[in-house]
This record gives sequence, structure tokens and C-alpha cells, in this order.
Amino acid sequence: MNNNKKNISNRKSEHVRLCLTDTVSYSKSNGFDYYDFIHFAATEIDINKISLTQKLFNKKIDYPFFISCMTGGYKGSLKINSELAKLASILNIPVGVGSQRQVLENDSLLETYKVIRKNNNDGLVFGNIGVPQIVKSKNPIQVIEKLIDIIEADAMVIHVNPLQELFQAEGELDFNGFLEKLTKITKKIKTPIIIKEVGSGINYESAKLFLDCGASGIDVAGSGGTSWSKVEILRNKNNEHDFWGEWGLRTSYCVRTVAALKKDYKFALFASGGINNSLDFAKSIALGADLSGSARLLLKNIVENGIDETKNMLLEWINDLKKLMFLTGSNNLIEFRNSKILKAEELF
Repeated sequence: MNNNKKNISNRKSEHVRLCLTDTVSYSKSNGFDYYDFIHFAATEIDINKISLTQKLFNKKIDYPFFISCMTGGYKGSLKINSELAKLASILNIPVGVGSQRQVLENDSLLETYKVIRKNNNDGLVFGNIGVPQIVKSKNPIQVIEKLIDIIEADAMVIHVNPLQELFQAEGELDFNGFLEKLTKITKKIKTPIIIKEVGSGINYESAKLFLDCGASGIDVAGSGGTSWSKVEILRNKNNEHDFWGEWGLRTSYCVRTVAALKKDYKFALFASGGINNSLDFAKSIALGADLSGSARLLLKNIVENGIDETKNMLLEWINDLKKLMFLTGSNNLIEFRNSKILKAEELF
């Protein structure tokens, strides 16, 4: 393995190590604490009849939750991805792999990605690659097709991470031409393309551009969870202004504003970025997300507590969601997304 390939593998390992600590979290909240649910005393909901199943990319999932893209491409990621895939299979929820860039430069660690499909044979699996790899590729369609085939992906995530690249020592800062290449990809490839930030958020205007280029999904990945500028600043032991670690749009703002695009576009809206408890999970759905997901929280739970405890935590979240649907008079997820939540200040 040459030095460049070693560096990529080492970087992935360092990312996971840092994400197992709390030093890379945003200090500011994801914004959901500024919202409250509207209690509906006249509810006639039978909580035992509430169904949370829905169709996503032609497959049925049991709950509106997804395991966000995390890792792959270094030896230690084999076990992590194996456990995440088993969890996804047990709950019948989508799971994404970490950036597959390693695959493009070194195929010796393919199994760290393939294990996702191996342990989640019939479930929804998302591939993942970054904008810089698309921009610099002479044949991005071929790149996407290769990465999809490797894990038999049901959808392909392309992550946009300008803030992370800006502070990464090995960062690639040429994003020029991405929208044009994205349009070519979506016109040629039938597999749905999801555009995802990594913690700085996607606003209305950016989401609209991505949708105009043919994207089938938007994962807003707002601020309030992992700050990737903090990750990279810590990795490189740089002395940077504190505000760079807090840069980004709060997740609640991104979900609420991007959801407005559903009036004119058909797409799946994913909420991630600091979704660390059942209340934030439910609030993100109520604000318009089709699914809500986590990465670092699940990573920590899988590594420290194992599958069973992580599964039980998520099932508690699901039960809390049903209770909130009962208390707001919501028979189903469609009704739950219809005016069941307000900014807290409006309730005084």
C-alpha cells in the first residue's frame, strides 16, 4: 500500500477515534429545543394501531429512522460496519456506508464496505462518495456505477463538505463543476442520488439547486451534532478561531425550510445533525422530514454497549414517537407532519 492509500486509511481511523469523544460536538444546539408539540386533548387515536411503515426507494421500511453514513476503508471499520448492518437488518431501517473513496484507490479493504450488504441482505443500503471525487473524475458516471455495484446500493449518497475540506490538512477545495456533473449522473443512472451535508446544513436555495439537478433525496445534516471543522482542527492541532467550530445552519432550520420544497418537488427529506434523543427525532419528523437519523450517537453505542442496547434505545425512541402521535391526534406520519409543532414562543 502506498503512502497516499495509507494516509486515507489512517485518516478514517482518526475520524472514528475522535468521534468517540465529546470534544467534537457543537456547543450550540440543533435548534429543536426551540419547538414544542401542540397537545390535542380531543385525541381519538388508538396508539396500538399506529403504523410507522413507509416506502423508500421502492422498499418498505418499518420505522422513519436511518443509520447515517459513518465509516469503512480501514481494518477497524469491518466490525463496526458489520454491527451497524445487523442493527439495520433487525429493525428494517436504512443504513449508509462511510465514504467509499478508499475503494477507488485501493481494493484491499473492500470487505469493510461489502459487509454492510452481507449483513443486511434485503434492507436499504446507501453508498457514499464526496464531491471532490466527483469533480476531479473524468468519468463520474463510471465511478458512481462502480461504487453502487460493490455494495449493491439502493441509493447513492454524495456528500458535500466544504467546511470539512477547508480545515482538513489533505482537503480538496475544488468544487467547481459539481452541479453540471450531478445533472449528468442523475440523467444516466437510475439509482437514486441523495445529496448530504456532513454537519453544516443544507439551506433552501442549495437544496433547490440539487433537486433541479435531479437529486432524489436531501439529507440536511445540520449543525448541532458533530462539528467536522472541530474534528479536522483537532487532528491537525491547529489554532483556529472558535467560531469555525460552530459554523453551520441548525438542523431544525434546515428541515423546516427545505421541507417547503415538497410543494414543487418529489424527494425524500432526511434529517440528521445532533439527533441524539427521542424528542429531537420526533420533532424533526413533525417539521417535515421523511426520516431522521444519527451517526456518532449510534457509533458510540455500538462500540461501547453493543447491538442489543443500541436496538433497545432506538425502540424506546419509536415508542416515544407513537406516544407523541397519540397526544397530538396523529393517526399516521402524514398527519404528524401537519401543524403538530410550533416555535415554543408561540405557546406563551
